[in-house]
Amino acid sequence: MQFIQSLRRTLYRWQQKILYSVVKTRVIGPDASEFKISPDQPVVYALLSPSHAEQLVIDKEVTQFGWTSPNEERLSRRLSAKPFFSLYKRTGIFRRKGSPTVAKQLVKHASWLAEDEQRDIQIIPVRVFWGKAPDKEGSFLKIWLQNSGALGGRLVTLMAILLNGRNTFVHFSTPLSLRELYEADKSPEVLARKVSRILRVHNRQVSASVLGPDLSHRRTLVHNIPRKPMVLKAIQQEVESKGISKAKAQQQALKYADEIASNISYTNIRFLYVLLTWVWNKIYNGVNLHNIETLKEVSKDNEIIYVPCHRSHIDYLLLSYVLYVQGLQLPQIAAGINLNMPVVGPILRRGGAFFMRRTFRDNPLYAAVFDEYLHTIFANGYATEYFVEGGRSRTGRTLNPKAGMLAMTLRSYLRDSKKPIIFMPVYTGYEKVFEANSYLGELRGKKKKKENIFGLLGTLRSFKKSFGKVHVTFGNPIHLNDFLDQEKPDWQQQDYQTCNFRPDWAPAVVNKLALKVATEINNAASVNPINLLALSILSAPRQAMDEQTLIRQMESYRDLLQQTPYSQITALPEGDGSQWLNYAEAMGVFSRSKHPMGDLIQTDDRQAVTLTYYRNNVLHLFALPSLIACLFVNNQRYTRPQVHQNIQQLYSFLQAELFLHWQADELDSDIDRWLDALVEKGYLFENDQGFHATPTTSNEFAMLRGLADNVMQTLERYFLTVSLLIRRGSGSLNAKETEEQSTLLAQRISLLYGINAPEFFDKSLFRTLIQHLQQRELLTRAEDDSLLHGEELKNLSAVLEVILDGALRQSILRSLENELPE
Repeated sequence: MQFIQSLRRTLYRWQQKILYSVVKTRVIGPDASEFKISPDQPVVYALLSPSHAEQLVIDKEVTQFGWTSPNEERLSRRLSAKPFFSLYKRTGIFRRKGSPTVAKQLVKHASWLAEDEQRDIQIIPVRVFWGKAPDKEGSFLKIWLQNSGALGGRLVTLMAILLNGRNTFVHFSTPLSLRELYEADKSPEVLARKVSRILRVHNRQVSASVLGPDLSHRRTLVHNIPRKPMVLKAIQQEVESKGISKAKAQQQALKYADEIASNISYTNIRFLYVLLTWVWNKIYNGVNLHNIETLKEVSKDNEIIYVPCHRSHIDYLLLSYVLYVQGLQLPQIAAGINLNMPVVGPILRRGGAFFMRRTFRDNPLYAAVFDEYLHTIFANGYATEYFVEGGRSRTGRTLNPKAGMLAMTLRSYLRDSKKPIIFMPVYTGYEKVFEANSYLGELRGKKKKKENIFGLLGTLRSFKKSFGKVHVTFGNPIHLNDFLDQEKPDWQQQDYQTCNFRPDWAPAVVNKLALKVATEINNAASVNPINLLALSILSAPRQAMDEQTLIRQMESYRDLLQQTPYSQITALPEGDGSQWLNYAEAMGVFSRSKHPMGDLIQTDDRQAVTLTYYRNNVLHLFALPSLIACLFVNNQRYTRPQVHQNIQQLYSFLQAELFLHWQADELDSDIDRWLDALVEKGYLFENDQGFHATPTTSNEFAMLRGLADNVMQTLERYFLTVSLLIRRGSGSLNAKETEEQSTLLAQRISLLYGINAPEFFDKSLFRTLIQHLQQRELLTRAEDDSLLHGEELKNLSAVLEVILDGALRQSILRSLENELPE
């Protein structure tokens, strides 16, 4: 008997070796190390369909986990049946879809369980994908042989392994306790049927999450779009408005559809995977993922729309790469038409990109075609990705969201809301971005360069440099149904066909959704050593600090976020200040001056401006404590109610600019939380007279001043614009004039005071401020578009005057009197 078992083991291992000579596996799905497998209870594995090859793979993978080999379970006869069972039986050689079945092995397991109430069986659903993504439309054989469902017989499976085996994915799901499903008054057969039904539903969720819907033939999809009712209506309008033939208008619609549509190619994706793996290893020190389990959970039975921040062109590739490695469905990606350049465009298109023009407000036919294409991918259940900021952020801050794509998403959802939609915010934190040099030039006034192939080739020089680590954090999902229920409770009872799925309430709701998305992106921010260095050194005079002081300040920022985290998913760097400083020095982001009394860390003008980008990435995390610190750096004393009153007056302006998540009704409790934290850290003192700063000679005061400086420049910008409006008088300027003159004045102040922060004179930030002043009704617009204001604007100015440095305040006021043109 022992000889036979030994022979079986030997033959089994030889079969595994032969299989793994043509197979390369990657484990996807939940982290198997957290499954909490009990060694006292046997484990069985639920397969989609009977497959000896899959059993060999599963045995190999679980052995590497350190679990008991299923083959050993079988040989030891610990169970009354084999440790594998299937949910479907094969129904033919070539048919892909199997027939549901209740496996005899599962019935035996249920009977074994019923014999002893102390027994339990842990069931682990497993899927083995011999290739998991659709190929280009010409590669029919590989598409057919991809194991996305129950395939044909052994010959077909063998062909699938030979052709796609080097790209095999193994998905392990969380264990299911058979004991928890057991009912004493029900037979083992009933229990087995119940388990089979549960596992088949789970299998469909896994298929949707990993594979996505079947890919339509691109040519068919493109040719169908001009035949859709809404596009036909736009074609007829084109004929009437331009006096062209219907055939010509149809041909134009077809041309637009072909220009837009993606053309996902599995061969291309595999090429990009190999290429990007080399790129990440060559120029990055790794990609760190945070909160990925949340994404895996919600992707099971929802349609995912990824809404990442936009920092770099690398964002397109990075997110798809991460999803591919994690075994999740690759998204259709909205890309600007400027990227549809030779060589690059076809590669991106075959990687899932669909291209859109920057504006199509004056082209109703293009708008109808694009709208229909977007609805097609939503209605078919594809994961999608688009950037709500529109373009890349040049300052490192999250930009004001553009609501266009969100509006089209809502319109599509009102047409067909069968599958729930979830918006998944994604924050990408770089320690160095490819485009740093071009951003620097643009912030200093250079004209933005148009993307071209030569610019792309120029970036190859970057491969000689190190760009540190990249952090990708998946945020808190936004459920569209829940959001609509909150904003418009009766939305499901309305008929939208008469309004062409553009109800009157949609614009306001979409704008709120856009703000929600931007806020949740910021909630998912991760902090890296470069962020902490930038926060610390940019607040120092001349952007230079003693090494030990800089180390302490970096660690202080980390400690504050540990004690009072911005959100539950805020990720902080590992290590200590000394390690972070050495790491940053290796990346060349500052200069070191040797000195017998201690080295000095300093930045030149170029380094300082570049570091503002990385400070701005995480500025919102410290906005509230920094605003509190601003009240005390000039030695003022405030009672707790006075602190609340001043913060309440200023907070909404920072919230509008930095997309802060604290709402007005919860702000007081958060102010108290931060006051207590600053007192505990020794940055503030509290006595019977209220709060006041520590002595100006202390290390704690230096930290308090550095904390305040993070938003002090923002308050200076506010004072600049408010003072301009007051000095010019009510009704003297319109919004555009205020914006332009504020920008000119800010440029002058930045030169006089050496402010190396280009966002200080960023016109878009002045625009945001003016809009928010109107929303707060501190400004109102007259019939001639001039801005009217009263005493409330002067009250805001008075609050800012108390906080700001006197010299800078007087410089702003003198410039208003003498320098600005009337």
